[in-house]
Amino acid sequence: MEPTKIVEDGLLLRPWRADDAEAVYRACQDPDIQRWTTVPRPYRPEHAHGFVTDFAASAWRDGTGAPFAVCDAATGELLGSCGLVALDTRLGSGEVGYWTAPWARGRGVTTRATRALARWAFDVLKLRRLSWQAEVGNHASRLVALRAGFRVEGRLRLADPVPGGRSEGWIGSLLPGEVPAPGEPGPAGPGTLEARRAAVFGRPQPVLFATAGVTELRLRPMEESDLDAIVQTCRDPETIRWTTVPDPYERSDAESYLGFVRDTFAAGTNACYVFTGPDDRYAGSIDLRLSPGDPLLAEVGFMALPEARGRGFMPAALAALCTWGFTTLGLARIEWRAHVGNTASRRAAEKAGFSVEGTARGGLAHRGERVDAWVAALLPGDLT
Repeated sequence: MEPTKIVEDGLLLRPWRADDAEAVYRACQDPDIQRWTTVPRPYRPEHAHGFVTDFAASAWRDGTGAPFAVCDAATGELLGSCGLVALDTRLGSGEVGYWTAPWARGRGVTTRATRALARWAFDVLKLRRLSWQAEVGNHASRLVALRAGFRVEGRLRLADPVPGGRSEGWIGSLLPGEVPAPGEPGPAGPGTLEARRAAVFGRPQPVLFATAGVTELRLRPMEESDLDAIVQTCRDPETIRWTTVPDPYERSDAESYLGFVRDTFAAGTNACYVFTGPDDRYAGSIDLRLSPGDPLLAEVGFMALPEARGRGFMPAALAALCTWGFTTLGLARIEWRAHVGNTASRRAAEKAGFSVEGTARGGLAHRGERVDAWVAALLPGDLT
């Protein structure tokens, strides 16, 4: 396959040259590129030289890929990398891969480059399908894919992560006719709910604060140091009675729970917080689970260490987390459900501002059977 150039929307996509090696080396020192891509670590000058000469040339020559340097069309400055990998013209498919140089971010460079690449792939190579993959948690790459017209279709188990990465990946596809025209905002643009949440879940989990009487509470991510207290909480008869925690509850269950809450925050589907007093010791935990079917809806669940109960900690932590959900995640409704009879949970929810709306018959699954559930909701205006 003959190397070519693409000019579109202020960008020049051209084949790599030997004199790009210095800029590639500088770009690939960036922590985000090293975190989310498979570039060698540490990244040395010889890696950059090999990429722009041997790797790029052989991909074009063998027809296995179409790697492009993304440059400013007016100045020629190198801005990033965007190309096709796993190219199979016989099957009419290819996978898109990209990175943005740190000095070029925030300008829509890679979205524009991906759209231009996709148009060329469909119009010139006559491909019938493009795919995109990224490790779950790489929200920046996901936003680029969405803005370029890709439909994120699911998650790929046992994906090929970078060293130390997660073993699940997002996967999406793009078909001819689905690429937004140059200048079109496309989906997931700046200010959209998708973009707002990517900015939250694509960064370390923030710390929140609340006040219970004269006690300041800290809501922070769960840590390994919390596991013994979680085991204690989940072995308490009241926790076992009203929740679906494993019984008996072992240390391995707490370790699995820690992995779950980290993975679901990275995926942008759940925000689990531990709340602590001034000593920063675990007093309880609270989950804000986003609905997979309604982007404006979430549900809360919580539990408290036995000796931390009855001190007003839970209502304060619940109100703080829900406020964050409304103001930062853009939620419109947060629901609470509990077994009919779980008066302690209901009291905490009502003190936090939730209004009980009724009873859902068979509303909860509990240890092999359906049980009736109280249902309550909190709206943004309820906290003012």
